[in-house]
Formats: sequence, structure tokens, C-alpha cells
Amino acid sequence: MGAVPRRERRRRRAPWRRPLVWVEVQVGNALVYSFPLFERGDRLERLRAEWLPFYDESLRAERLVEARRYCFEFLERIPRYLDRELWFQALDCLHCAFRGFLLGLHVARRTHPISYDKWIREQVVENLGLPELYERLPPLFELRQLESRDLEDKATQLRGLVASYLA
Repeated sequence: MGAVPRRERRRRRAPWRRPLVWVEVQVGNALVYSFPLFERGDRLERLRAEWLPFYDESLRAERLVEARRYCFEFLERIPRYLDRELWFQALDCLHCAFRGFLLGLHVARRTHPISYDKWIREQVVENLGLPELYERLPPLFELRQLESRDLEDKATQLRGLVASYLA
């Protein structure tokens, strides 16, 4: 049996190993949140007509399922990494799950994220209108000690938010 071509290996990746798709961020930043400095012709309006609103119901449901799966798959790995004392790997999994959660929040509410790791307060409080949720987000990343089981508790908290807000 010959070697598997690199392109083929990428297709076989487990879902949790695939990078988060940034199409929502790209569409949002290009067509929703940006302001053109100069317009010539109707190209921008034609792009907006083609891409906005971004989701029909079937695509929205599919992307929401993907976002939930993405979150849960990273959250499930945290205890295993903690068992092996891979503290930073566990922290990375929490952050990846959080990015998936932000994607899911926007998909569920048919809006576009600005970014998955910047301007979180603006996105959650102002754009999504969820100030009560924002109050629960910064504590997810407040750790007494990285080399402990604290991340397991944080994963449980994020799992609860995913279940509540991405249902």
C-alpha cells in the first residue's frame, strides 16, 4: 500500500483537528461591518445582495451543528490532557472550544462575528445583545493555577453555555 497523498490526509482529519472556518468573519468584515472609502459602480451592492443575508435555514442549521460539535470535541479532550499534565494543550482546547462557541452564537442569531478572539465584549454585548452572557465569559479564562484541574471546571462551565445558548 502506497503513501497517502498529503491532500488526502487532510480530508481524513478528525473533525476536532480541522481549523475553524472563517467564512462568517470574512463575509461580516467585508460586507457588514466595513464602510467603503470610495464606491465606483454597483459591485459592493451586488456582493451584498449575493451574500447577505448569509444563511438560509438549512445552512444555518448545518453550521450550528458544526459549531456545537467543534466545541464539544475540544471540551472532551481537556480532562485527558490534564491527566497527562499537558496544561497548555488543555488551555488551547478551552480557547478553541470558546472560538467555536462564539461562532455558534452568531450563527444561532443570524449575525456575523467580527473575530473569534478580539472585540468579544462589543460582539456579545452590543451586536448580540447578551450582556448577561458576557459577564460569564471572562471568568472562563481566570485561573488560580494553570497546573491544576481548574481547566476541567472551566470546560464544564463552557459546556453548559454551549448547551444553553446553542440549542
